[in-house]
Amino acid sequence: MLDEITPYQESEHDILVDIWYRAVCLTHTFLTDSDIQFYRQMVQNGALNEVEIWVKRTEDQKPVGFIGLDGAKIEMLFVDPEYHGMGIGSRLIKHAQRIKGNALLVDVNEQNDGACAFYKRFGFIQLGRSELDGSGKPFPLLHLGL
Repeated sequence: MLDEITPYQESEHDILVDIWYRAVCLTHTFLTDSDIQFYRQMVQNGALNEVEIWVKRTEDQKPVGFIGLDGAKIEMLFVDPEYHGMGIGSRLIKHAQRIKGNALLVDVNEQNDGACAFYKRFGFIQLGRSELDGSGKPFPLLHLGL
């Protein structure tokens, strides 16, 4: 698979929302369908335009994952479930390091064991914890730094 990571294009909006949705359904098992729809509306209605998005593509330019950055903070990182376990998330993190430096930050849902393990394997350590997520919902966040 060609290792191409390029900036987000508005024409890909619906594709990235679909990747987000399918990844969240698979990995965020602590969310109800109602919770997922709440967050999906946020992603659908502008969240992708509020951060710097980089897209991982296949050789035929198909988006298979993306990372959203706000400065050195990772605001979102999602990979198409069909491509999980292929190193795409790691390549997106390494891309963020190349363009933002090694002092990356990320908030991860405490209940998302897979994401917590992923970031810890990458060397992120816990800097803090919040009882509520950024929307004020009762999904604790771990604040991690590299």
